Amino acid sequence: MNKRKKFVSLLLSGALVAGVLAGCSNKEEASGGTKSDEGETITFLIDNQTQLAGIEAVIDGFEEKNNIKVEIETRPGGVEGDNIIKTRLATGDMTDLVWNNSGSQLQALNPEQNFVDLTSEPFMDTIIDGYKEAVSGNGKVFGIPGTPTNAGGWLYNKKVYEELGLTVPTTWDELMANNEKIKEAGKTAVIGTFKDTWTSQVIYLADNYNVLAENPTFAEDFTGNKAKIATTPAALRSFEKLEEVFANGYMNEDFLATGYDAGLKMLADGTGAHYPMITFALANIAANYPDQMQDIGFFPQPSDSADVNGLTVWMPAGIFINKNSEKIDSAKKFLEFYVSQEGIDLYTSVVKPDGPFAIEGVALPEDVYPAVKDMIQYFENGNNAPALEFLSPVKGPNLEQITTQVGSGISTAKEGAELYDKDVEKQAKQLGLEGW
Repeated sequence: MNKRKKFVSLLLSGALVAGVLAGCSNKEEASGGTKSDEGETITFLIDNQTQLAGIEAVIDGFEEKNNIKVEIETRPGGVEGDNIIKTRLATGDMTDLVWNNSGSQLQALNPEQNFVDLTSEPFMDTIIDGYKEAVSGNGKVFGIPGTPTNAGGWLYNKKVYEELGLTVPTTWDELMANNEKIKEAGKTAVIGTFKDTWTSQVIYLADNYNVLAENPTFAEDFTGNKAKIATTPAALRSFEKLEEVFANGYMNEDFLATGYDAGLKMLADGTGAHYPMITFALANIAANYPDQMQDIGFFPQPSDSADVNGLTVWMPAGIFINKNSEKIDSAKKFLEFYVSQEGIDLYTSVVKPDGPFAIEGVALPEDVYPAVKDMIQYFENGNNAPALEFLSPVKGPNLEQITTQVGSGISTAKEGAELYDKDVEKQAKQLGLEGW
């Protein structure tokens, strides 16, 4: 769901010169790491939908401290870009560094075969465990986070809360009670934007922390066909929450005809109090409604118990080292710098983060969005877990259609869960997963 600005950069001939200088070693020696040469160049393939301002700021700082250049190549996004990566890895024509999604989309690239194992690198000690899981394969960790994290939960208008004397809910019942008071006050309690069907998924997807709190092995069992959504009460509950929002009439009447952009406007101007959403939306709000950014807060999707209160996190894309690179040591130096406090400071000097970094102990700027400050505590206390798609390669392609049906009363929660189990089964068999 992460959509970024486009930028095109051409590969310079200096990379070829550096390749000649470093070309004395063969591929087997390279896979064990080579010493960096002065004045060499490492290459970096990134999709053309990724915002490069923060990345380029880190590159500039790295180049100043090291006599190593970093040249960016870009590729298309989507399926075309995925195929380019697979082809270049297969033909040995891959850059030294590779930008790619974490989670299920990484597994399609056979990371153990194609990327350098970073598990024992000292700079990996600060990367949060949830992110490591999202870039791991066969017990090995292969990447660092390229951007801040996002989270799925509830953006809310603080002015509405102040006006109605509401407090941030820590249970689902408390949230529903807040919704009732907002509805009675004549405002939209929950902004629905099902015209953009992907937004209908958020209540279901944002509940994964709560599912794992009750069933810690659910992601593994789900992947291995040992657990179903419809027959796992905690997972079914995620669909039930979506069903309850509709059944109580908390969404705007025109939620099926309302789109994402209109939903952001409703939240910013306070005509809608809550918007179940992923926090990348903060950048859009800041761009279009900068004067209202201080009014926007965030809380995780509540569970049914105040004792369970945590954040479902969307893990960022990662930076990986091509296993056949001849400049692995220099590439590792870049990764180490990228996740250091100095690297983070350079990144945030030009890009305001829309979530905490998946890195322990780094300080964020004082002027981060209030909603981001609301998220930080869940990283500091460890009460966070990745969304299911970062723990399992299985995500049915028709989920947004199914959540639209449940969220608009066409299907019950149980029926939606059963439909999704069937959807998942088709995809898991296509992936050739064991147990299916």
